[in-house]
Amino acid sequence: MHINKLPFLLFFIASLSTQAQYSQEYKNYKNKYPNAHSVRLQNHVKLNLEVKRGDIEITREVIEEDLYLDESANYNSKKSLKFSSFFELGKIKASSFSFNEDKYEEFKVSDFTQKDHLDGSFHDDTKILSYIYPNLKKGSKSKLEYTEKIKNPRFITPFYFSDFFPIVDQKFVVETDKEIDIRFVKVNMDDFNVKYTTEQKRGKNIHTWEIKNVEKVKSESNTPSYSKIFPHIIPIINSYQGNDDKINILRNTQDLYNWYYDLTKNLNEEEPSEALIKTTKELIKDKTSEFEKVKTIYYWVQQNIKYIDFEYELGGFIPREANAVYEKKYGDCKDNSSILKEMFEIANIKGYLTWIGTRDLSYTYNNVPTPLSDNHMILTYKTSEGKNYYLDATGRYLSIEYPSSFIQGKEALIGNGKNGFDIQMVPYVEAKKNKYIDSTYIKIENDKLIGQSQTSISGYLKLDLFSDLERNKSEQDLRNVYKAYVEKGNNKFIIEDFEEINKFGYEEPFELKYSFTIQDYVKTIGDEIYLNPNLNKDLIHLKFDPDRVHSYEQDYKKYFRYVNTFDIPEGYKVTYMPESLSIKNDLLSINISYEIKNNQLIANQEFTLDFIEINTQEQKELNSFIKQISKQYNETIVLKKQ
Repeated sequence: MHINKLPFLLFFIASLSTQAQYSQEYKNYKNKYPNAHSVRLQNHVKLNLEVKRGDIEITREVIEEDLYLDESANYNSKKSLKFSSFFELGKIKASSFSFNEDKYEEFKVSDFTQKDHLDGSFHDDTKILSYIYPNLKKGSKSKLEYTEKIKNPRFITPFYFSDFFPIVDQKFVVETDKEIDIRFVKVNMDDFNVKYTTEQKRGKNIHTWEIKNVEKVKSESNTPSYSKIFPHIIPIINSYQGNDDKINILRNTQDLYNWYYDLTKNLNEEEPSEALIKTTKELIKDKTSEFEKVKTIYYWVQQNIKYIDFEYELGGFIPREANAVYEKKYGDCKDNSSILKEMFEIANIKGYLTWIGTRDLSYTYNNVPTPLSDNHMILTYKTSEGKNYYLDATGRYLSIEYPSSFIQGKEALIGNGKNGFDIQMVPYVEAKKNKYIDSTYIKIENDKLIGQSQTSISGYLKLDLFSDLERNKSEQDLRNVYKAYVEKGNNKFIIEDFEEINKFGYEEPFELKYSFTIQDYVKTIGDEIYLNPNLNKDLIHLKFDPDRVHSYEQDYKKYFRYVNTFDIPEGYKVTYMPESLSIKNDLLSINISYEIKNNQLIANQEFTLDFIEINTQEQKELNSFIKQISKQYNETIVLKKQ
């Protein structure tokens, strides 16, 4: 028999050709990191600090080289760099490299497009330089080299030693003139084996950190921010010698506050406008106590001054005049604090400008007294009894009794003008102030449940709901939002009609009264009805991956209570009812119980999530509890016809 071998030969040659498209370098890293989309071959940053003509000059040189390990390479072809009045972009060179005929062919990027950075309600002087790596594909490489000038010595950024992709070669070099006094704060570096060397050369102090073959950081939901989990170093300039005197920069928090005070000391020097005075006095005319005046003004600013984040040069740090904010009816966090402070002044009330960081910033002012420790401004009101209220006028429907959820547990740098500052810790809001209370009355009709519910929602839970309601205003959208918040039983839950009480209120809980049906929930076999009384199974979603490596964060502590009251159908009697369940530790407490009263079956569930962040060991402990709770959730009550 004659066999034509030509097709097999051509296939063999084509296979060899296909394999030859990838370099040995690619094969090595693909074998080493089979689940990675890319690997960073080189991540080098050099920071140069020099004193010239009495001023400090800072430049940053960056080299990034990446190798792409799968077909997602093409999605990485579009890149951009950000720069602003504080970070001036210098030379830039970018190229992609495709492997062909046993060598890499370079394709230089020639087209760089500059545009303003506009992002929703955020407006600043940041520019974006966009470019596209040509011919990027699986097995390709890209290389970026650029320099930037850091215009303010307080704005040196951290160097991170890890990322969500593997890094082969990490190197961070800081070279300073001997006239510059600098220190380095190490964060999350205790178990990270970085080689550090220091030397003096040609009148320069040279610090070098190097590490090879850094594994990628696992990406997980509800993970703490980069600054909390990535190992990094923060260079901080203490001072430098100018032409005549030593110039202090950031030796401590006092230096940082001195700079902040210098930026804000002339705030609202102009007299308040007649319109602003009139509005303020009209608001407080019937208020008898100072606290009532504070609340009224605070809520007015929340309602009437739209939050739009503006940052232009030092405008990102200096509040605008209250008169301008009042006239335009919008502003950023500093502007809202400015008008709030001025309206307090008109009402003869003292307010204190306060710098604070959101919870994604992991630093304290003692360790990192730089602008890295705060990214927000609020106003602090101090009562005569010594209680602080942290007023964030960028909020919406935020009660005066609650700080913004994202500043709980954070240090507040409270300014008192030239008299100095005070640092206070913003307290966490206890779980029972963020309540979800649901009382439901239910009738069983064949396989269907027919019910009436009243749900009360308060605290941060209420704010989250209001945020969703503001974005969804049609009748159908409202039904969809409410279904997402109150759904019970199964996916055949339908809201028939509803009534809203205290919608968009500041202090009273929001209430929703509604009727509903749930089809195919009850099972009848012969003369027995099988009913799962646990209509709300929230905690089954809290189960953690046993291989999780990071802490888990939620925005705030929470408390839930459900009371489901079922009419026992006429002629039936409960013949089986599960045992109650009670579990409690420092993070989670839950009580599930059942009782029969006045021919009604009452199922109670009450639980508290008393944490903001939990580590992996605590996650394992909660998993053991969730296993017990899930078993309880699946329990069924049996009713038998008599």
